[in-house]
Amino acid sequence: MNGVTIVWALVAGVALTLAFIHFPVWLRRRSAWNSAILTSMALGTAILALSELSMMMARTPEGYGRALRIAHVPVWITMVSMIGFMHVALKPRYRWIGWTVIGLRTVTLALNFSTGASLNLGAVTELHTFRLLGEYVSVGKGTYNPWAILGNLSTILMGVAAIDAALGAWRAGNRGTALRVGGTILFFALASVTQSILVFGMGVEMPTTIGLFALAVLLAMTYELSCEVTRASWLSSELSESEERMTMAAEAANLGLWVRDLPRDRIWASPRLRELLGIGPEEVVNYARLTRAVHPDDQTAMLETLAMAGDGRAPSHFRHEFRSPMPGGRVRWLASQGRVEFDAAGRPVRTRGACTDITAMRLAEAETMRLRQELAHVGRVSVVGQLGSALAHEINQPLGAILRNAEAAELLLKCPDPDLEEVRAIVDDILSDDRRAGAVIDRMRALLRRHEITMVPLSVQDFVGDVAALVRNDAMTRHVKVEVALAPDIPAVMGDRIHLQQVLLNLLTNAMDAIDEAQRTVRHVAVTAVRDGSGFVQIAVTDSGTGIPVDRLESIFGSFVSTKPSGMGMGLSIARSLIEAHGGRLWAENDSGGGASLRFTLAIAMTGGTP
Repeated sequence: MNGVTIVWALVAGVALTLAFIHFPVWLRRRSAWNSAILTSMALGTAILALSELSMMMARTPEGYGRALRIAHVPVWITMVSMIGFMHVALKPRYRWIGWTVIGLRTVTLALNFSTGASLNLGAVTELHTFRLLGEYVSVGKGTYNPWAILGNLSTILMGVAAIDAALGAWRAGNRGTALRVGGTILFFALASVTQSILVFGMGVEMPTTIGLFALAVLLAMTYELSCEVTRASWLSSELSESEERMTMAAEAANLGLWVRDLPRDRIWASPRLRELLGIGPEEVVNYARLTRAVHPDDQTAMLETLAMAGDGRAPSHFRHEFRSPMPGGRVRWLASQGRVEFDAAGRPVRTRGACTDITAMRLAEAETMRLRQELAHVGRVSVVGQLGSALAHEINQPLGAILRNAEAAELLLKCPDPDLEEVRAIVDDILSDDRRAGAVIDRMRALLRRHEITMVPLSVQDFVGDVAALVRNDAMTRHVKVEVALAPDIPAVMGDRIHLQQVLLNLLTNAMDAIDEAQRTVRHVAVTAVRDGSGFVQIAVTDSGTGIPVDRLESIFGSFVSTKPSGMGMGLSIARSLIEAHGGRLWAENDSGGGASLRFTLAIAMTGGTP
């Protein structure tokens, strides 16, 4: 075997080996376009090398012409593969150049089989032989085919495409890729055109070695793909390490992670999430199984949250809380947050998020609520106790009237001819006084009753009027004038009647205490209510005392803070807690004319979707 056969066979062998390596890779992963392009490039190079070997070993002009004609097929394959690799790996700016090269080369391939002996020679008239690597090889001589100019033009354009792609990769920072791939393809184009002109245009006796140039490009492409594989391996290692760190962080934070593939309805759930939702380690998780793990009362809200995030009616980042049934009738509270991911067309393709167990927090909140209600009840009992003597006086008044009316009725009935109309009037008075005493007792019982906060639409006039009636006698005893000035168009608010009465009762008794301590001659307390913005009503209790020291305007709301010798210092603290539970705020401020105002806000009850 001579040197020529060894070299060209070696080129073909190397190319075929690379094709056999990368073709199975593409079969396993059809999106690996680099492997597919490399396979076609390797096949084209191998066939081209064998075609060139056939040309050199030809012993007749006809044989040389057939081999030259066939060689244009692998040339077309290699050039299309090079354009494809540049488009995938180098991202050229002017892709139309590559498409023009493919179009021109396809035309020349058709001309190769339809005009003359081949695209390069219209006719092969004779063979010249010369010695190369210890062997006599042939080169054809004949008439030059003018269509060969079109083939050279396509090769020159491919060099331009290589320059454009290399510049793009260079600007993008991939300078090594630009030099290796762009440089070898540019060399291939220039060398191929030069050799075509010298051999077929000028008759220089030399073998065609385009297969060797193609092998250089193939090796450069293989190197780049190997670098990609190395980078992918490194990224895979980094990803694995990152996932390990994320898993450790999720376990430390007690988080359960999930990812849902929307088109295929597949859900990946971390072991912790399976544990939280009661899903077995080997159990398949899909949308239906995940829904069954949610409490039936919470399924509708959760599905609506996910649907709104997916169709754009709500932000793609969502958060909701739900319950998950547990054995024994217990439930586990979970907080979930995540986001929806969309494809280039705006379609939702994936959701991912995390869940955490908030059962302990919910139990703590329930216990806090219970303690606050207990504390509020104690506060109401304390306030009512302060009003005890005034309330007793208010009840004694109708009871005394009832006694006197009953005695008068008894005297009238002892008469031989009693005035029944007068007796009937006395009975009406007795019933009226009884109802008045009963109303006082009912208000006290309602105020002292234990119950949870129930938010309902509430008339401001009603609950303020009830409290004003409760303190009326106490205010008269203290010689304090209580004025209630509410606009008739004040809207209803959302609140709990008993708790709001407790707040207002506390503020009124504090206002009267402040007037007593100041020993003011002007003894006046005003209760006013106005709209505060578009969604709230502001209620104020203003006294005619000496005001609150500026440095204590905020501290008076602290627990166990009181200026009264017998005070517990819990009244205002409880009042602020109750108002905040209603979504409002309570604060103190001094009036410019003296005295202080305690103000609080309450949300206006919604009517038909508007405040």
